[in-house]
Amino acid sequence: MHGRRSARVRGVVVIVALVGVMGLLAGCTTPDTPVSPETTAAAPALAPSPSATPTAPTFVAEGDADANMAYFVSVSQAVLAGKPDAGGRDFIDQLVAAGFDKSRMEVTPDTTAVGLEADNVQFSVNLNGSCLVGQSGNVGFHAFTTTEMSTGTCLIGKTRAIDW
Repeated sequence: MHGRRSARVRGVVVIVALVGVMGLLAGCTTPDTPVSPETTAAAPALAPSPSATPTAPTFVAEGDADANMAYFVSVSQAVLAGKPDAGGRDFIDQLVAAGFDKSRMEVTPDTTAVGLEADNVQFSVNLNGSCLVGQSGNVGFHAFTTTEMSTGTCLIGKTRAIDW
């Protein structure tokens, strides 16, 4: 008899444990979120269309820095593909040709105060109070967006006139 009682007790313990687990799982949903096969089933993964071709980034004339970041990067990388040791004028000229307003740009000198080649050159475009900033040189190429400074400019430090 002792063996049957143990089996019955174990069965009751298992049932109580299952009911407890089910209660915990039921607590994972809220009354506002009905559980149905439609809401719990995972959506099937969509395979990319073999005919889809990636589109090149484009200039957004009325856009801010975030809207134009991909285009800014693609133009800058094209400059470097054609001239790996590109200087500030190379970037500015290509950005102007790509549609950016030269009067809203800044660039740092290509040479140091003692006439040596600068390790890096920075260039920027101010778009509606936000800035696209690029840097190229011994650190490779990097770009980011930021807000304009209180001075209305994008770069800190000495810049050179874009008078060509």
